[in-house]
Amino acid sequence: MSPDLWFWLALATKMAVTAAFVVVATATAERAGAFIGALVATLPIAAGPAYLFLALEHDAAFIADAARASLVINAVTAIYALVYAATAQRRGLAVSLAAAMTVWAILALLVQSTAWTLAGAFLLNIVVISVCVAIGRRFRDVAMPLMTRRWYDIPLRAAMAALLVATVVGLSARVGPTVTGMLAVFPIVLTSLMLILQPRIGGPATAAVLANTISGLAGFSLCLLALNLTVLSLGSAAALTLALTVSIGANLLIFTARRRGVPI
Repeated sequence: MSPDLWFWLALATKMAVTAAFVVVATATAERAGAFIGALVATLPIAAGPAYLFLALEHDAAFIADAARASLVINAVTAIYALVYAATAQRRGLAVSLAAAMTVWAILALLVQSTAWTLAGAFLLNIVVISVCVAIGRRFRDVAMPLMTRRWYDIPLRAAMAALLVATVVGLSARVGPTVTGMLAVFPIVLTSLMLILQPRIGGPATAAVLANTISGLAGFSLCLLALNLTVLSLGSAAALTLALTVSIGANLLIFTARRRGVPI
């Protein structure tokens, strides 16, 4: 098989696997309510497969550097969710998404212009996510209306996830680990939820899902921290498995804490 044909077959496989993963995960989120749906959405649904495929093509040092860059961007994503949640209270999808995306793009460029240490990146997450959780509480408790799926929902979700994987894998060899880390955690799942949910259930209910994702992003920050700390010693496969376990465990702890009245 020629190298070009192998590349396209491998890329198509990666896109299909990730798209299927996102479709299943977001469908589960829709049926489970704002809080449960948010915790599902902040699992490494898109970033996990993206990192898996990156690990097949790059060494552990590349993955460690990308994870540190992703950790910085995770803090920006918390602000992205908060900006959307606040804007969607009174504005339509186009304005709300544009406001959130503009803020994300500006902040992503600003933070990536700084040389972050792992400790600095993690501290940034602690501060930013804590502040965003505190501000976003007012938007979280909205009942989720009954939703009827439309014919384009699944194709749209699948196409968005597949496009992310194609972009990350295609550019990673050219842009280096820092930009790759940014792309790998681009909020594709959160954006997909905005695009699918707001036209169907309105701004405040969709904002409730996004406001609840801020807590889940704390768990994702621990996932990225674990990946960075262990990939050089354990290797990519073991480190990715551990990172997924950390993400699931952290979100279960957040779920338990919230059910017991802890305001996180």
